Amino acid sequence: MAEEHHPEGEHERRRPDHVYRVGDEPDPRFSMANERTALAWMRTALALVAGGVALISVASLADMPRWSPLVGAASCLGGAALSIRAVRSWARVERALRLRQPLPAPRSLAMLATGVVVLAALTLVLGVIEASRR
Repeated sequence: MAEEHHPEGEHERRRPDHVYRVGDEPDPRFSMANERTALAWMRTALALVAGGVALISVASLADMPRWSPLVGAASCLGGAALSIRAVRSWARVERALRLRQPLPAPRSLAMLATGVVVLAALTLVLGVIEASRR
C-alpha cells in the first residue's frame, strides 16, 4: 500500500483516516461521482425512513391492523441499514480510487432490491387485510 505523507495537520481536516491517509489524490471528478452516488443512496434511505414514519403515524390514527406499525418499523430499520451501507460503500470506493485499485463490486443494490420487494409484499398483505375487513 502506498502511504502518502501529508503536511503536519492536513490529515486532521479530512476524515475518515482509513480512507484519506492512503494512496494519492484521485481525479476529483471520480471522487465527486462517488460522493453523488453515496448521496443518492442516502436519499433512498431517507425515503424509506420517511415512509416508515408515515405508515406508523397513519396506523396510529386509522383503524389498521395492529401489526401494520411493524411494517413501518421495518422500513425505518431498512433505511438506517441502507444509510450505513452507503457510507461504507463510499469509503470502499474512495479508498480504491486513491490506491488505484479496481472498484469493488456493488453489493447494496441487491440488498435494496430485496428489501423493497419484502416491504412491497408486506404492504400488499396489509392492503388486502384492510380491504377484506370492510
